[in-house]
Amino acid sequence: MTSIRASSLLRRVLVVDAVTSGAMGVAMIAFAELFASLLQLPVELVSEAGIVLLPFAAFVGFVASRPEPTRIAVWIIIALNAVWVVDSIMLLFSGWVAPNGLGYAVVIAQAAAVLVLADLEYMGLKRSTALAA
Repeated sequence: MTSIRASSLLRRVLVVDAVTSGAMGVAMIAFAELFASLLQLPVELVSEAGIVLLPFAAFVGFVASRPEPTRIAVWIIIALNAVWVVDSIMLLFSGWVAPNGLGYAVVIAQAAAVLVLADLEYMGLKRSTALAA
């Protein structure tokens, strides 16, 4: 596996991704009923999405804490963020849920924020340098 000397941009974005994912996961679990009621989304969807975010946040935090993270670990994070974005948008058009206007806005806004993180992680990865094996 190729280790990299992570650019400062990559390190910062990974930390932001880990912290925000963890915070959202905890909030979605703790306030699942409130969020579900406000957004007209199933409470199980909200709480399970929160549960999924916790190990993801831990993984991102772990990668961010490595002195020389592997390129593949960063690519996995970028890919998982992309999957989250696609799944979020597909959810709105699947007919599986019927959120209200605020629900649509929140799902789209969080998907856009995750897309920005994935893009910044990609830019940070491009600025990083490979270490000799």
